This record gives sequence, structure tokens and C-alpha cells, in this order.
Amino acid sequence: MTLNFLSVFVVTYLMWIGFTASFTFSELLTGFIVALMVAIITTKYSKFNIGINFPIRALKFVFEYLPVFIVAMVRANIDVAKRVLSPSLPINPAIVKVPVKLKGEISKLTLANSITLTPGTLSLELDDEGIYVHWIDKKSDDPEEIKKAIVGSFEKRIGGIFE
Repeated sequence: MTLNFLSVFVVTYLMWIGFTASFTFSELLTGFIVALMVAIITTKYSKFNIGINFPIRALKFVFEYLPVFIVAMVRANIDVAKRVLSPSLPINPAIVKVPVKLKGEISKLTLANSITLTPGTLSLELDDEGIYVHWIDKKSDDPEEIKKAIVGSFEKRIGGIFE
């Protein structure tokens, strides 16, 4: 329980510092208090622990996952913008099940959030086998083609970081 609390606190505090990009005493103190409260409240619901390989996983997330995610997000934004600006472009909205091989809760959550943050898709529900996604333009009924179109290489990269 102590390692879990410490892990949540450290990650939350580092995120606070990263997002505020400020090292003034008041910002650091506020971040400390916020991180402490978040850790106290969420520790009993979390199974998150920082391991010895945390710095390596953090670097992989920043340098291997984020660039791929940002490129996918920009492409999806352009696609949705084209559809908005040119109503003649087809849309075929549907709810599809994307098969997922990830096992960890954090892995699945990161994947579902990545899908939601990519315009044109919205994660609706998560179960043991996959994620139900609202997709703006369903192009196929084949589960593997759906997975390739929506998930791309997210799953492989996330699995390499969190599992």
C-alpha cells in the first residue's frame, strides 16, 4: 500500500510540475498538496506501482509513443476537418468492437483514451476482449482491418511500455 501511495504521489507531482512548467515555491507547494490529496483519495482504487524500470518506461512513452500518437491525431484532425468543410465526403458512422490483446488496466485505459483523443473516434466501453468505439467512417466489417484503422500501432507501443 505504501509503494502504491508513493507511486501515485510521485507521478501526480511530476505531472503537475510538467504541466505548470513553473518552479516557484507557491507552484511547487500547491502541486505537492494536490498530489498528496490525489494520492490519498485514489490509492485504494489504484494498482499502480513505480518499478525500477519507471524511468525507461517514461522515456519510451515520451519518445516512442507520443510522436506516433501526435502524428495520428494530426491526420485524424485533418480527416475530420475535410469532412466538415466538404459535406459531400462520405461518412458511415458505426459502433464497432476493436479487439485488444492488452491485459493491464493502465494499458487498456491508455489505449481507450488515445482512441478517444483521436478525432473521428470515441471509446464507449471496455471489456476483456476489446473496446467498443464509435467510428465516424466505418470502412470494413473485418475485425483486423477495423483494428488497423482505429488502433494502428498504439497497442503494440503501449504494450511495450505498460506491460
